[in-house]
Amino acid sequence: MSPLVQLLASAVALMMAMGIGRFALTPQLPSLIAEGQFDLTAAGLVAAANYLGYFLGAVDAMFARQPGQVRLRLHAGLWLCVVLTLASWIANGFWSHLLLRFGTGVASAWVLVMITSLTQQLAAAHGTPRLGALVFAGPGVGIALTGLLALAAHLLGMDSAGLWLVYAVAALVMLLTVRPWLPRALGPAPAAVARSVPSPGIARLGLVYGLYGVGYILPATFLSQMANQRFHGHWLADLFWPAFGLAAALGVVLVSVRRPGRTTGWLAATLWLQGLGVLACLLGDGFGLALGVVLCGGPFLACMQLVMQRSRELAPHATQRNAGLLTACFALGQLSGPLLAALSNHYSGSLQPALVLAASGLGLAGALVVTSRSAAQVCQTSTSTA
Repeated sequence: MSPLVQLLASAVALMMAMGIGRFALTPQLPSLIAEGQFDLTAAGLVAAANYLGYFLGAVDAMFARQPGQVRLRLHAGLWLCVVLTLASWIANGFWSHLLLRFGTGVASAWVLVMITSLTQQLAAAHGTPRLGALVFAGPGVGIALTGLLALAAHLLGMDSAGLWLVYAVAALVMLLTVRPWLPRALGPAPAAVARSVPSPGIARLGLVYGLYGVGYILPATFLSQMANQRFHGHWLADLFWPAFGLAAALGVVLVSVRRPGRTTGWLAATLWLQGLGVLACLLGDGFGLALGVVLCGGPFLACMQLVMQRSRELAPHATQRNAGLLTACFALGQLSGPLLAALSNHYSGSLQPALVLAASGLGLAGALVVTSRSAAQVCQTSTSTA
């Protein structure tokens, strides 16, 4: 089977599992809140349930070492995304959506970790690392798709239940199309590597990724609702989410065609740009939100790609373990984001305090990346001198 076909199928799998299974709640929030199914504070808790499931799925994925275990989680995750999105069609109220979002969190984490590991192996085996990196554009295209479908539903006067059904049908079509072409594990993970203790570099990278999860998740979760409040339900509000997804996909392409090397410099830049984007959202007007879309959306998936690339540089023989470990750190950061939003909205009546903390976390993450590079350079100099 052609590696290009397998990588393309993997991108579509991420497009479905992340764009629909993972992020479909964001464009649905304005309708769900308007229909009285829950308020903005409860929406933060529903989102937090999704990220809790994402964390548990990522932790579980770390221990899937045999090819059969990898395949089981990949395909189970894809099918669960379809079934749970379809179940959202008949869900009504806080608890039903909370449980369904928890389930899609587990499923999407399985898919992300397995696809990341499989495509890294595939791209390395065929000498196509740039094509492997482009797989990360899939979630951005999926986000753009969910946003455009939400815009169409808004113009047609469709309620949230109808849009969940549309999402489920789209997810099913994508799954059935790519299922025969998905990559398979080349072999079991070496036992010695699987049991090895993460290096200090990976531990610091996990902290960076966790801070990134806190920082990006607030605009990624509440962007549609912020736009809806600014434009008072006008269809223009529905353009912000697909624009976010398109910017994310283009960011992956931009980073993929860069010259090799300088991963840490690019990673720090993406983190700081997103911090500026979160601060731009504080302006609250159309310009601030548009700037937030560009500065948060553009580096969004590129940052994920750079983190995974940096993990390969630090520990090239433990890709699946580190993908699971880093995704778990990321999920913990994401989990705290909506909880911050719920507390911020409860005590201040707005998301502004949470957004300030999110931007601060992104700034700190970028600083940790830069200082880790400086420390590595010092170590190399000392080694060469000795």
